Amino acid sequence: MAYADQQASGNKIVSLVVVALIHIVVIYALVTGLAYSAVKTVAEKLNVVDIEEEVIEEPVPPPPPPPDQPITPPPVVTPPPIVRTPPTSAPTITTTNVPPPVFIPQPIAAPPPAPPAPPPAPSKASGAAPRGNPGSWATPNDYPARALREERAGTTRFRVSIGPDGRVTDCQIIGSSGHADLDQATCTNVTRRARFRPALDAAGNPIADSYSNAVRWEIPR
Repeated sequence: MAYADQQASGNKIVSLVVVALIHIVVIYALVTGLAYSAVKTVAEKLNVVDIEEEVIEEPVPPPPPPPDQPITPPPVVTPPPIVRTPPTSAPTITTTNVPPPVFIPQPIAAPPPAPPAPPPAPSKASGAAPRGNPGSWATPNDYPARALREERAGTTRFRVSIGPDGRVTDCQIIGSSGHADLDQATCTNVTRRARFRPALDAAGNPIADSYSNAVRWEIPR
C-alpha cells in the first residue's frame, strides 16, 4: 500500500513537470512568434516610402534696373547714288622706237684767276724823336753846387716816358752816376726841358712811347 502511494506520488510529480514544460514551450512560442510578426510589420512600413528631405532655396532678388539712359535714334544711312558708267573701249597704245640722245661732252673753261690783292698801305709807324739838341737839356750851369765844390763827376743814364702830345710824363734812372744829387739833377732838367715829336701808329695816329739817353756830368774848367 505504501509502495503504491509512493508510485502514485512520483507519477503526479512527473505529470506536473511535463505540464510545466509544455506551458513554457507554448509561452516561448507565442512570445517569439509575436515579436517576429511585430518586427516584420514595422520593417515593411519603414521600407514602403523613402522620403527625401526637400531643400528649400531662398529666392534670388532680381538685379536693380539700369539707370535711365537717353534714347539714341539710329543713324540715318543714305544709300549711295547709283552711277551708271557707260562701257568704254580699251585705248589703243602706239609705241615708237626713239633712239637715245647722244651725249657730247663740252669743254668747261677754267675760271679767270683772281686779281692780286692790293698792296698794303705803307705803315706810318714811327718812334718818338727829340726836338732840338738833347745836349741842351742839362748844362754846366745845372751842376749841383755841392757836387761842384766836392768836384764829383759821373754819367747818369735815364729813360723817359712820352705822351701822345710829345711831353715827358715820367723819368727813371737806369744807370746811376754814383751820386744821388747828380742823378736827381738829370731827371729834373730833362723832364723840364725835353720835347719830342710823338710816336705814331701804322695809321699815323700819335701814341705814347719811351726814350733813353745819358747825361755826362764833368767839372767845368
